[in-house]
Amino acid sequence: MKYVNYMVCASLLVTLGCASKKDTQHDSYAKSVNPFIGTDFTGNTYPGAQAPFGMIQLSPDNGLPGWDRISGYFYPDSTIAGFSHTHLSGTGAGDLYDISFMPVTLPYKEAEAPLGIHSKFTHSDEQAHAGYYQVKLTDYDINVELTATPRCGIQRYTFPEADAAVLLDLKKAMNWDATVDSHIEVVDSVTIRGYRFSEGWARGQRVYFETRFSKPFTAVHLDSTAILSVTDTLTKATKRTGTAFKARFDFKTAKGDQVTLSTALSGVSMEGASNNLKAEAPKDDFDYYLAQAEKNWNDELGKIAIQTADKDTKVKFYTALYHSMLAPTIFGDVDGSYFGADRKIHKAENWTNYSTFSLWDTYRASHPLFTITDPDRVNDMIKSFIAFYEQHGRLPVWNIYGSETDMMIGHHAIPVIADAYLKGIGDFDVNKALEACVASANTDAYRGVGLYKKLGYVPYDVADKYNAENWSLSRTLEYAFDDHCIAVMASKMGKKDIAATFLARSKNYKNVYNPATSFMQPRHSNGQFISPFDPEDYSEHICESNAWQYFWSVQHDIPGLINLVGGEERFGQKLDSMFTLHPSDTTKLPIFSTGMIGQYAHGNEPSHHALYLFNAAGQPWKTQQYAAEVMEKLYLNTPSGLSGNEDCGQMSAWYVFSALGFYPVDPVSGHYEIGTPLFDHSEIMLANGKKFTVKANHVSKENIYIQSVSIDGKPLETSYITHQQLMSGVALVFEMGNKPGPVWYKK
Repeated sequence: MKYVNYMVCASLLVTLGCASKKDTQHDSYAKSVNPFIGTDFTGNTYPGAQAPFGMIQLSPDNGLPGWDRISGYFYPDSTIAGFSHTHLSGTGAGDLYDISFMPVTLPYKEAEAPLGIHSKFTHSDEQAHAGYYQVKLTDYDINVELTATPRCGIQRYTFPEADAAVLLDLKKAMNWDATVDSHIEVVDSVTIRGYRFSEGWARGQRVYFETRFSKPFTAVHLDSTAILSVTDTLTKATKRTGTAFKARFDFKTAKGDQVTLSTALSGVSMEGASNNLKAEAPKDDFDYYLAQAEKNWNDELGKIAIQTADKDTKVKFYTALYHSMLAPTIFGDVDGSYFGADRKIHKAENWTNYSTFSLWDTYRASHPLFTITDPDRVNDMIKSFIAFYEQHGRLPVWNIYGSETDMMIGHHAIPVIADAYLKGIGDFDVNKALEACVASANTDAYRGVGLYKKLGYVPYDVADKYNAENWSLSRTLEYAFDDHCIAVMASKMGKKDIAATFLARSKNYKNVYNPATSFMQPRHSNGQFISPFDPEDYSEHICESNAWQYFWSVQHDIPGLINLVGGEERFGQKLDSMFTLHPSDTTKLPIFSTGMIGQYAHGNEPSHHALYLFNAAGQPWKTQQYAAEVMEKLYLNTPSGLSGNEDCGQMSAWYVFSALGFYPVDPVSGHYEIGTPLFDHSEIMLANGKKFTVKANHVSKENIYIQSVSIDGKPLETSYITHQQLMSGVALVFEMGNKPGPVWYKK
């Protein structure tokens, strides 16, 4: 134990004047957000404070590991064991929880590991909205408030009269995360800095920090413990791999005394963290940064204005829009420096580097939503992809903190790039982007790509080093979609040979269609379809789904899929069966099959576009019926209000699009299929200065069916609107009723 004494100097920091905490916008967008939605059941969200797309996710941790606590917080829990600065929104893998502080009074409460030092709390003493979180720690009578800038977390603790302390634990880890080295150093009587290196889902993660206290601490206690790792499973010989630091910072407090902690993070260095702190949080003024965070959220959320008399629906919508803007996250310092995929320091010149790309999920709706609400940020995300490719040799699959996790499947940075290019977004290097797409899609040694190219499908019987999950059928379908994206991008660029090659490959989905069963089916390398086969089974050959759910993953060629099954009538019948064939034994459903309507699983992404396919079957009223049912029953203004993992915004982006009345079934088509609008009036404030309007006359919970639809006063003659129409600022007007209306479009 190391003990350092500091005299409390008479020359205390001058307390800066605080901005008024009163909200100048009584009905602000930020305060229409309920961050507790998704913190119960399977949502795996966190309620803490973050700036839009911010590097900091400052949120409470219950202190216990487990699936329910992937984001650090689970609503049914009653303990808090720290407030850490990094979290994942709605994923199925638990990592991060970096730089965790905990205020206490002495003596503090400590339980056996893994909980450790903690406090009880109650939800009646807890509140949150966009950019703000507050809780009272019952055991210590300490009020905790959190807010954030893009790269800094701001905490304000209000203490009772006590011998008080703030604890910093760099050793504690949860779920997939494990500390491998850490460091704390005292800079002066109010400043500390250090780092935490960890291994987990993010491989070789490095987080540097600098923290400034608003009040000098009277003493510091440093406790370092060597981290040992087993190097020989037979002899149990161990070696030291690093030092895990804990620290306690002491204060003598009177009732009502407040201590504000401002912490900046960096993936580059302690100096980088220091520069981020100076740039974004130079003063000890919690209310100032809270007002700034709320303004930033009001600006972002205010890009879409809705009119509805239903308060819960308004909260659901703005919470969904909020959740869609928590990731991807900024991953770079204020000077542009960032930690690259090659484990070297790079500098983004005139753009911002991003990380936390859950692309198997978010290519479907999150990224298309950004092309409407935030095209400049899309441009930076594409530049981040290109840089990752240059450093790593292929585009990211699921990257975080400069590390490729190789979670999930497909090369779904490709549709994000193609979508941006086809919509004319940004100034990224298009030729380099296409090169990255082609190189990634042709990485033969990666997850069966070479066999996919040779056989026209990924066989289920041939393993590779990335093949722990198998998922052969799903990979075939995902690769075919990505190939389509390359083909349309290359075609527009005039690269005819590339376009022809990938257009042919995009038809590979047909190679796993078995006409004998009328399903996509895993296939052996000898050409035989797997047998026995039950489309309801959840097997190692299909990614987090069954054959019913993955059958529709041909977003790029729905006419071709219709032809495979024998025409529009048979296609419509199969869709009907999807929604009416209930699982034979619901007790055997895996954890990712939630939000079930028949075989449709809204709780997982492969199903998300399927209900919009009734438009292609000439039965749009069924799309309207099921979309309304999902929005009403599977999105709720409660902690258990998400029917599945939030998955970095995709679950919520589906709701945002669908509530407005349309959805991008094929994200690179530039088409948005018509569904059913929720609101009387909606407006999207476009980056080009124009305004896209949606009006739904007579809409209600009963009036979910479209009677007619017009665009700028003329009847809409398609089942979709185009991105070009939307960005031109047209008015989309629906007449709604309580019974199915006529089919208004020609197929």
